[in-house]
Amino acid sequence: MNYADIISSLNLEQKCALLSGETVFTTRALPGKGIPAITLSDGPNGVRKQAGAADHLGLNPSVPATCFPTSATVANSWDPALGQAVGRAMGEEAAAQGVSVLLGPGLNIKRSPLCGRNFEYFSEDPYLAGKMAAAYVRGIQENGISACPKHFAANSQELRRMASDSILDERTLREIYLTGFEMVVKEAKPKTIMSAYNLVNGTYANENAHLLQDILRKDWGFEGAVVTDWGGSNDHALGVKNGSTLEMPCPGDDSIRELVKAVETGKITEADVDARLEELLELVFTTKAAVDAAPSKFDAAAHHALARQAAAQSIVLLKNQDSLLPLTKGETVAVIGDFAKTPRYQGAGSSAVNSIQVDSFLDCLAESGLNSVGYAQGFDRQGKADQALQDEAVLLAKNAKVVLLCMGLDEIKESEGIDRADMQLAQNQLDLLAAVAAVNPNVVVLLSAGSSLESQWIKDCKALVYGCLGGQAGAGALVEVLTGAQNPSGKLAETWACRYADTPARENFGGQGRTVEYRESLYVGYRYYDTAGVPTAFPFGYGLSYTSFAYSDLQADAQGVTLTVTNTGSCAGAEVVQLYVAKPDAKIFRPAKELKGFAKVELAAGESKTITIPLDDKAFRYWNVKTDRWEVEGGSYQLLVGASSADIRLTAVVTVEGTNAPDPYAGLAMPHYMTGEVAQVPDAEYEALLGRPLPEGKVRIDRNMTLGEMGHGRSPLGWIAAAVLGALLNRSIKKGKPDLNILFQYNMPLRALAKMTNGAISMGMVDGIVMELKGFWIIGILRVIWEALKNVVLNNRMEERLKNS
Repeated sequence: MNYADIISSLNLEQKCALLSGETVFTTRALPGKGIPAITLSDGPNGVRKQAGAADHLGLNPSVPATCFPTSATVANSWDPALGQAVGRAMGEEAAAQGVSVLLGPGLNIKRSPLCGRNFEYFSEDPYLAGKMAAAYVRGIQENGISACPKHFAANSQELRRMASDSILDERTLREIYLTGFEMVVKEAKPKTIMSAYNLVNGTYANENAHLLQDILRKDWGFEGAVVTDWGGSNDHALGVKNGSTLEMPCPGDDSIRELVKAVETGKITEADVDARLEELLELVFTTKAAVDAAPSKFDAAAHHALARQAAAQSIVLLKNQDSLLPLTKGETVAVIGDFAKTPRYQGAGSSAVNSIQVDSFLDCLAESGLNSVGYAQGFDRQGKADQALQDEAVLLAKNAKVVLLCMGLDEIKESEGIDRADMQLAQNQLDLLAAVAAVNPNVVVLLSAGSSLESQWIKDCKALVYGCLGGQAGAGALVEVLTGAQNPSGKLAETWACRYADTPARENFGGQGRTVEYRESLYVGYRYYDTAGVPTAFPFGYGLSYTSFAYSDLQADAQGVTLTVTNTGSCAGAEVVQLYVAKPDAKIFRPAKELKGFAKVELAAGESKTITIPLDDKAFRYWNVKTDRWEVEGGSYQLLVGASSADIRLTAVVTVEGTNAPDPYAGLAMPHYMTGEVAQVPDAEYEALLGRPLPEGKVRIDRNMTLGEMGHGRSPLGWIAAAVLGALLNRSIKKGKPDLNILFQYNMPLRALAKMTNGAISMGMVDGIVMELKGFWIIGILRVIWEALKNVVLNNRMEERLKNS
């Protein structure tokens, strides 16, 4: 549709007004011009349309919806078709609730297991993340509404997420942190993309021309709208100039005036505004039509069944000593653990869904055919030691053949806004496990956690079933796996390190400075462990089954592989066959192997199937920083087919023609990157990789100083405010219930005060606060007061004009 006539009918102020939200989750309407508003809603694993007062952290209630397993869970299915079905159901529910844009899926790379939001993301591997996310997007958009993959880009930690600067070389950016987004854009054509909070190499992602123009629009051909993360706009005018379409949530009229002034002063052109407006109107009119045409109801029972299916197919069996599982009908079991009664099934923050129904493990077990001798809570959920609870559980464990012990991380351990402090389960749970195992060795641990854990405790259980965060129907899925009604087929979408000290980014993750250095470069997850020879607890792609599979008859060329997979066991099952590419004699440094294809195949007992796994244009390429394009190093490559990154069953060698590009690292000393031993890369080597000196990460007194950093200023008021915020935050953390709202405020830059308050605070007022913090005490306060009065007057005048337009 051509929107030139609509755009030409608008004056500059009206145009600029449309490029920011009117409320927390709606765009601005201009009824006099025939332009409606649309609703956006959180939704990586279910729709979170808030029913009352809206907020961006998931603090207030929302309309009931199906809570599907989180992305971290469904990624373990390695099944894009399943992901598309989940996306389709979420799209149906969104449209039924009047939602035009569903804010998800999230596909940031799991750089560190401590990222508090890892439960929302698919994988440490960009190929797997890209395939799964593309499937979700296709499903969500089937009825005409929009998905909004996020957060673009290099957003891999929660600490200071609105003001941290991700420092990484171009090759790492392209190969690891952008490849998944590239796949989504090219394979699923999302109508929107959400830009990240953080800076990327010194420029905020939302105004980063390299990201939004050079890569997203020019290289990948994206034609949709870019939406800021909520409060993620730094300089709205530069955002519009460089490719950002819609500023959210509701920055108010000061933001409109900022944009108008930028055009009038020549900072940007009206053509820049028109280009973004064209993108926005396309989004508004097409998705509004889709919502209007969609049914107002959905089949909640069918969606619950789908949620259970998704959870069941994503469960990973990590240990099954003596083939303890599956359990036979009538087996006596003792159920222990607080999570059996009150399931931990989703993460905290903006993705939290008000579930239509939530199944508990105890209720589902009652229909399983197993003979339960009773239930004991076993431990305090928040980690407090309680000997009476442990003693009760140990006594119960003596009365059953098998103990079903439900362990996991509590709700606040994995949340938007805060990174995990460690990779450990609570000590009271580990003490309980050891005590129970001492009286009954037949312990099955059912683990609820959205990210990897240190697991030295696995010696105390005979079986370990990883349910991840299984959504509202996850409990029933666990029962299906325990009884053999479902043969587990999940495979880990992230490596489980033996301990946090073994992880590659540990020295450069979650620091207090303004910069986050990606010194490990390409060596994320299994790319690091396999290359540097670091042992792991469970490798990438690992998962057991109740049956066994044999691989044979491999045929390969540069376009892909064909092989036969046979179920050699006694029951039906599904196998995820993984294809890795390696070049042992590479001159350009690279990981030992990289995932470039996979296929999930279902087989009856004794059945064989021939499958083909194709290789695409990403199979052999690398980003050359000297030629500034994708290149291929010619020569022989190994195609490795296996059941995990550490379990390679078949190997073939193919010859690939190269592009004869110059070595981008010629003459540079890069011993750590050549070997993959990147846990501690010296400054000089990292600067050589970057091709520039390291930036300073000092705290500065400016609009992007966070509220928690105000103690570094020169104002007693700032010192007091920072101290109070810090005290409130620490008190809530000590209670085991960190306050998400305080967390957000503590890490929020001052500029966000003008972006998150619906116009109540202007950027001029923020500048007054900055003056105060710089030590201009009286002048700063007076400016805040003057700017506040001016803001009220100007807002009233503008709203009157827009109302009458």
